[in-house]
Amino acid sequence: MNELLEIVRNSILIVSALFPIVNPLGNSPIFLSLTKDYSSNARTLLSRKIALNGFFLLIASILTGTHVLAFFGISLPVVQVGGGLLVIATGWTMLNRKDEPAQVGKQSQGELSVQDLSNRAFYPLTLPLTVGPGSISVAITLGVNQHHFAFDVAPILSALIGSALVALSIYLSYRFAERIAEWLGETAMSVILRLSSFILLCIGVQIVWNGLSALLKTAGIAPG
Repeated sequence: MNELLEIVRNSILIVSALFPIVNPLGNSPIFLSLTKDYSSNARTLLSRKIALNGFFLLIASILTGTHVLAFFGISLPVVQVGGGLLVIATGWTMLNRKDEPAQVGKQSQGELSVQDLSNRAFYPLTLPLTVGPGSISVAITLGVNQHHFAFDVAPILSALIGSALVALSIYLSYRFAERIAEWLGETAMSVILRLSSFILLCIGVQIVWNGLSALLKTAGIAPG
């Protein structure tokens, strides 16, 4: 019974820590913009693949992230700086994209193969848009004190359940983003897209600053 309560508590902790950073609801307008020429069926398939990619990225970060970084000799602040720059680039590109008439679900980029959709689903739609460096760094932090290689069932189940719930929220947000866009209208979606792009840009700057601050403190130079 105590182990079950621990699993539930840790699962809730993982979801509460990751959901605001992953922010699938806020990212759904950007998802629509990046897939504006795709059909509704293609978007549905992309939503499922992004959710699966996000799940595997999160679970891998929680369970093995610290070990992978240690193997390559990479520190978490360095991951934050590099990933933050990637988020900044994505946000800047979206912020400066020209408005075009939205034809949600009415067009298709030719006959896209499953492989093309899979490639598109991972970059940039999964990484860095959905599960970016901020989410990965938080996930790694969540898994720091877990003894996964001692085959402790509770933390592994907690990581699986928490990551699965976040992935489900990603799928639902992206799967029904098209309907929300139709309900809000083109003008409202354009405004939301610009705001979301600006927020994404700011998040990237914050991630870079967090990484730089940690690096400066490690070097004995405290930021002012």
